[in-house]
Amino acid sequence: MVDKAEFGGEMGLGEEVAVLVVDMTREFVEDEYPNGYAETGEPAASAIARLMEEASERGIRGYYSRSLKGEHRVEAGQWGEADQTEEMTELTTELSPTEDDVVFEKYKPSVFFGTQLESMLNYSNVDTVIVTGMTTSGCVRATVVDAFSLNYRVIVPEECVADRSQVSHEVSLFDMDMKYADVVSLNVLIEALKEAP
Repeated sequence: MVDKAEFGGEMGLGEEVAVLVVDMTREFVEDEYPNGYAETGEPAASAIARLMEEASERGIRGYYSRSLKGEHRVEAGQWGEADQTEEMTELTTELSPTEDDVVFEKYKPSVFFGTQLESMLNYSNVDTVIVTGMTTSGCVRATVVDAFSLNYRVIVPEECVADRSQVSHEVSLFDMDMKYADVVSLNVLIEALKEAP
């Protein structure tokens, strides 16, 4: 059925690339917080740090989202009210955006929903987004689907995304690879970036 429907085609890199780092905050990466899961979050953070080092050397900008619930019930919406401190929404310590990178806030799963991200990417003529972060089955997948819907080429380096559930992680990677993105290893992606003009 997969072959018959021609799912799983490769997009590849375009001309202008950006890296989206979705919600790699202390709240999700560190075990001391209710939503934190260090077992998968910390290895993903290390992989993202490696990717961003390579990206920075090639002038590729990173866009880091911080997920906020909002102070008012209306802002939180269907998320419901949350006891969220400023410390929880800080990026995990392994990630250090450069002066050229962008850190922005979001209130819903996709980094595109209700933010200026699309406008910023368009301003820089970005046609390819590398999506990383947490969680694979939640905000990462929502971001991938929106990026595909907005006609970006989408690449997901599998070591750079993480989830609390390994089953959800694997199924989401398979689904995204079949329909919306190229799911590749980090090593393959880094080699492709090195070979890109």
